Amino acid sequence: MLHSHSLARLSSRASVLRLARRAYTQDVGSNIQLSQLRISKTDNPRTPPPAKNLVFGQTFTDHMLSVAWTSAKGWEAPHIHPYGPLSIDPSCTVFHYAQTSFEGLKAYRDENGKVTLFRPDMNMSRLNRSAARIALPNFDGDAVVELIKKLVALDAHWIPQLKGHSLYIRPTIIGTQRALGVAPPNAALLFVICSPVGPYYKGGFKPVSLLATSEYVRAGPGGTGGYKLGANYAPCVVPQVQAAKSGYDQNLWLLGEDHRLTEVGTMNLFVALKHENGGVELVTPPLEDVILPGITRDSILSLARGHASGAQPISTLPSKLIVSERHITMKEVKAAAESNRLLEVFGAGTAAVVCSVKNIGYNGEDIAVPTGPDGLGPITKSILDEITGRQLGIIPSDWSVEVPPF
Repeated sequence: MLHSHSLARLSSRASVLRLARRAYTQDVGSNIQLSQLRISKTDNPRTPPPAKNLVFGQTFTDHMLSVAWTSAKGWEAPHIHPYGPLSIDPSCTVFHYAQTSFEGLKAYRDENGKVTLFRPDMNMSRLNRSAARIALPNFDGDAVVELIKKLVALDAHWIPQLKGHSLYIRPTIIGTQRALGVAPPNAALLFVICSPVGPYYKGGFKPVSLLATSEYVRAGPGGTGGYKLGANYAPCVVPQVQAAKSGYDQNLWLLGEDHRLTEVGTMNLFVALKHENGGVELVTPPLEDVILPGITRDSILSLARGHASGAQPISTLPSKLIVSERHITMKEVKAAAESNRLLEVFGAGTAAVVCSVKNIGYNGEDIAVPTGPDGLGPITKSILDEITGRQLGIIPSDWSVEVPPF
């Protein structure tokens, strides 16, 4: 039998869940109105810095996008305005309860000046899903993509016209209710900022070393690992610092007593193994509720499956390719390395697209991972070429979305 205080806790939790559902659905009919967009250009336009001086995420363009929301009025008029500090109350829920979610996508400019986004609909879908998980309001993803196009077009001259360069776009949604107390907020702010960036690997591709980590857990079943929330990232900083002190570049996050592989640093993970049929198996852990549904991850799976089925063959991928979303353990990885069946390991994400792994520290020893002479294994390089080709418009694709001139 449940005690009265247990019943009270369950009743309170049920109330919070009902409020969260209401926050999730109440603004579905209150979409952002593109016709209400206001644009206030800066009076002090800056000259973009030389591309060679760019440091990832430290330079920002002249303008940003803001759209406020309240439970009483829904989404207010969107506003593109000069980049600058936000004015919000120190009691806002974002500061106290980490009610924030964000995305990362890029805009590219080809040699003819054409500007494109890569699969922005996927970013908007994931941002909506993440926002709902922490009781922030949903929005019309198509409308926000159109607003992002306007912002990018206005600041398109900030996109470096050099190979490997792009404009990194950071949409963010935060709870802005001025009150202490854990509950769905009655106010929120959606904003977008942009940052010109150079190639992730300026000096050529450099494979990374990983420390397989079981002392700390990035995410667990029933948690928020499958959502792109600000709260997921800060706890990873200390393990990253400790890995660096041990001589490794990143953490390889393990889960459970059987040490299942989940993610590498802040990227999704892929492992290529020699298969018993003479082909190659490309393995990535299943999403479930632990793995972030990465846009690059989805793109890789789509390309690999298209090749494996023969629907869209890629000449540089193995002719016999099996694509698997399944659990894989360190025991299996170690055994594959010892029997020369471990072919490649790489991370996948927006910033780098792919990131090769050269070794994994596990239980006091290093497991060597093959890499190519240029720092990329053949499968990793093939995936990189296919995705960047679509991002840059070299390979025609529905994933590339054009940004009309301002």
